[in-house]
Amino acid sequence: MNLPTDLLRSFVTVAELGGITPACELLGRSQPAVSLQIKRLEDLVSMALFRRGKRKLELTEAGQRLFDYARQMLSLNDEAVARLIRPKVSGNVHLGIPNEFAASFLPSILRHFAQAHPEVTIQVTCDLSVNLLSRLADGEFDLVLALHDRQATDSSGCAWMEDVVWVGAQGGSFGRDGPVPLIVAPEGCVYRARVLRALDAMGQSWRIVYTSPNFSGIRAGVAAGLGITAVARSTVADGLKILGAQHRLPRLPDVEMGLHYDPARISSAVYRLVEHIAAHAGPTATQAPRGDDTRKGTLDSGMNRAQQAVADPLA
Repeated sequence: MNLPTDLLRSFVTVAELGGITPACELLGRSQPAVSLQIKRLEDLVSMALFRRGKRKLELTEAGQRLFDYARQMLSLNDEAVARLIRPKVSGNVHLGIPNEFAASFLPSILRHFAQAHPEVTIQVTCDLSVNLLSRLADGEFDLVLALHDRQATDSSGCAWMEDVVWVGAQGGSFGRDGPVPLIVAPEGCVYRARVLRALDAMGQSWRIVYTSPNFSGIRAGVAAGLGITAVARSTVADGLKILGAQHRLPRLPDVEMGLHYDPARISSAVYRLVEHIAAHAGPTATQAPRGDDTRKGTLDSGMNRAQQAVADPLA
């Protein structure tokens, strides 16, 4: 038995967007056509893949298992198509990204992108998100991946949510009766602002014991047991542990990751990287709706604008 990629693509799109109707617009197919494809796939595997949730379609246990395989299969398919069929893309892309994501998020993304588009050169610069966005406005970057303190309204690429967690040293501890020792980035850092607001809101005293503008310095300070910090769950590095409820720390709100570029001057190389990141942003990207589809819609509308701006580079 073979699983057709067109059925898998419709299945993955419906799963990511949480419904057939929003998937139809992205896929360019009618609702009956997409519904029929899902039914055909369920018939092939002899299992129900979706169940109706309170707000959207949800994956069954079997659907979740297939979803993980389907994304890998489509990724390999798209990589092969990019290498063998699509026109070669060349050029330079100057990418701005926060320090911690350069170490965790970026390597696998760039490895797969380089395999598909070996003629594209990527220059990476790390900085605080607030600085990256300012420098993008000044024309220094082609593409910026940035954290947002609140839901962004101007993200022109894609957006997804990241869990923010407290982390400390493996085997380390801190006194819960005195001020919380904090290791943070300088003013302007999204994590820093959220940490201080959350501690102040619960009436917990704190003191900043160590400040570093880059993630390697923050990680070293935490690993040495000097204090604790907050990071996106997906960026928790070796030597650090997530601190649980027993530490009586306030819950930190999720942070939004947004991808930004200027649609008016996007190149084919930048478009390809935007497309690649949107497809490979990881499991958190599929969780973006969190009760509504507004954030996921940012991804769809941004990608549509990118396609129009490049004048359909697939043609």
